[in-house]
Amino acid sequence: MKLYIKNMVCDRCKMAVNTALTHLHIPVKNVDLGEVTLERTITPGEKQQLEEELNQLGFELIDDKKSRLIETIKKEIIALVHHQDGELKVNLSDYLSEKLHRDYNYLSNLFSEVEGTTIEKYFINQKIERVKELLVYDELSLSEIAYQLHYSSVAHLSNQFKKVTGFTPSHFKNIREEKRKPLDKV
Repeated sequence: MKLYIKNMVCDRCKMAVNTALTHLHIPVKNVDLGEVTLERTITPGEKQQLEEELNQLGFELIDDKKSRLIETIKKEIIALVHHQDGELKVNLSDYLSEKLHRDYNYLSNLFSEVEGTTIEKYFINQKIERVKELLVYDELSLSEIAYQLHYSSVAHLSNQFKKVTGFTPSHFKNIREEKRKPLDKV
């Protein structure tokens, strides 16, 4: 049995959900970003208990197909930007269409309708959060970050960063308060 969970976007989220399932004695096969595979079907009572526990942790069970699809789009983008090398061999629309086996226009319209932003803006915001993370770590130069995240140039990265955050990357690096957002708040 598969469950889909909103706001489950990082490894700590996976651990928290796994802990909740273990606490409720619900056997798990696999916990992935936004998705849990259980070893058996859960009872309505177990589902209610799980929903309550997940809500306390800031997560939400997703029941309808459209919401699950949107969470899958987010999961694919987050994985691409934060957990892989971020390299796209094709453009984002082809990547998502291929991964989700859906027409990109349908995905894009659904995402915009429900989320109030475009897939492209969501992707850019995720990339900027990754840039922020790399700037805070202070291990790479701006040109290395631009290369790693496949920006065409440092100027392109800097312009996009300033447009999204209101700061230049160097100014952002110098300030020390509220630099990053949780991935589920992007």
